[in-house]
Amino acid sequence: MDKITRIGVDLAKNLIQVHGVDSMERVVVKKAISRQKFLEWFANIEPCLVAMEACSAAHYWGRKLRELGHEVRLIAPQFAAPYRKGGKHVKNDRLDAEAICEAAGRPHMRFVAIKTADQQNVLLLHRMRNGFVEERTALVNRLRGELVEFGMFLPQGINAFRARFVEALEDGATELNGVARTALARGWEHLQALDQQIASCDAQVATHVKHDSSAQRAMAVIGIGPLTASAAVATVGDASVFKNGRQFSAWLGSVPRQASSGGKTRLGRITKQGNTYLRTLLFQGARSAVTLAKRESPYRLYWLTETGS
Repeated sequence: MDKITRIGVDLAKNLIQVHGVDSMERVVVKKAISRQKFLEWFANIEPCLVAMEACSAAHYWGRKLRELGHEVRLIAPQFAAPYRKGGKHVKNDRLDAEAICEAAGRPHMRFVAIKTADQQNVLLLHRMRNGFVEERTALVNRLRGELVEFGMFLPQGINAFRARFVEALEDGATELNGVARTALARGWEHLQALDQQIASCDAQVATHVKHDSSAQRAMAVIGIGPLTASAAVATVGDASVFKNGRQFSAWLGSVPRQASSGGKTRLGRITKQGNTYLRTLLFQGARSAVTLAKRESPYRLYWLTETGS
């Protein structure tokens, strides 16, 4: 077998497709490998460039392949898709691996930094917390909607809901029977359990920030609290990969979409691409900073009040 210089890997749960080429771009290997034998196969070949899409388990496999001496690069799926033969109309694992291999060989291709295990541990905590928050919101909406069916209209807002729910449930003048009251009471207990889960996650995030110097530096910015600082450090990792703040904004999806041609600049809507969770936290922090500037007008936020924001 000729020496493999670059391999494209299409990850999957059980069968992983690989596509390797040599220094002359000739196809050397094209095969499917079971997940159990994936690392064993790479351990038996000389170190080379391995490219994978930045998808589920990609960071884990990237760390393992680096331990074997390979140079690993992760590619965003939207950057690899244009190189797939047949375009969006034809798709299979073999073509995906070939497209990834081809995309990785482009001189100006952009890659995704591989996250460390510590980063992923912190992000797991954030995902669990975000899931609890979404579940709590859905539960509150469900309980409020059920009470509406019996003529009880609770105000919007989770704090107002907490203050009025028990009173509405114990109101003997309503048409609620014992079965319905029991079901709603179980929902109230579940809501309290979710509050405890979220509080536990917040405590763990606070502990992480307390022992992370990068997160503490991020908190020096007005509008960034422990949750945002922890998420930013875990998501971004090495911020030096961005040349300036605009690059970070573009990566985050907070810049306008361009449709420029013929020397004319046409800017559209904000793209909202990138990490939705981190962008939401940063935007909420910015809104709180604006509110603070209007109320107290601290020196560091004087420019906000001067521009009439």
